[in-house]
Amino acid sequence: VQLQASGGGLVQHGGSLKLSCTASAFSLAGHTIGWFRQAPGKEREGISCIGVRDGTTYYADTVKGRFAISRDNAENTVYLQMNSLKPEDTAAYYCVMEIGPPTLWCADEVGIPDVAVVGQGTQVTVSS
Repeated sequence: VQLQASGGGLVQHGGSLKLSCTASAFSLAGHTIGWFRQAPGKEREGISCIGVRDGTTYYADTVKGRFAISRDNAENTVYLQMNSLKPEDTAAYYCVMEIGPPTLWCADEVGIPDVAVVGQGTQVTVSS
């Protein structure tokens, strides 16, 4: 079971990037998928997630109104559209899927599941 994250890069302050999270050996459609990020010297920060049943989305306050998570089941991909990027958004971004007993990690306070599959990070660098 593997997730692959891609789409990172170098962008100027105010620019946009679209990250993708895919899986080659299983369907993402039946799973809650999230994104978290980690900047050097900082703790991991859960920033967004999308549920399964009704596609409910959640965002951390730091990205609310600027980022949008979505899923395309036909493409077996979850996207994170990032707009109005700021230098403080610079970090490695990871997609994550819970594989343990269900927990309330995808809620108003976006968390990171303890028992999870994590894709390799994709670096986002925002220049000032």
